[in-house]
Amino acid sequence: MTELSFAEICRALADAKLPDCDFVVGIAEGGIVPASLVAAKKGCDLRIVRFNYRNDDNVPRHPEPVLLKSVVLPENTNNVLLVDDVAITGRTLNAAKKLFKHQKVTTMVFKGAADYVLFPEISECIRWPWKT
Repeated sequence: MTELSFAEICRALADAKLPDCDFVVGIAEGGIVPASLVAAKKGCDLRIVRFNYRNDDNVPRHPEPVLLKSVVLPENTNNVLLVDDVAITGRTLNAAKKLFKHQKVTTMVFKGAADYVLFPEISECIRWPWKT
């Protein structure tokens, strides 16, 4: 397991070249802190979407992610940056992307597979500083 400090994550974000966006949308639960950090760096507003898919042991409890809380974006929103902490299968990111049919959606994770990955070199589990 790799342990990252908050300072290391902030330095990586400071150096990251992130895409243009009108809104950052975080996927709860794991994506709340990463999306907040990204929204602060971009100077964008933030919304949170919530799915139920995995349990506390990271085992899927449903065949597909189940939407619990959607989000409404202003009509003039063209570009959405969808952020989660980790994406391995991409199921939750793909389910969330379907919510934004009228916007260009770019995905970002801190680890895993997405359009932008903050730590592409890390393949093992990460201990995030905001998780107990």
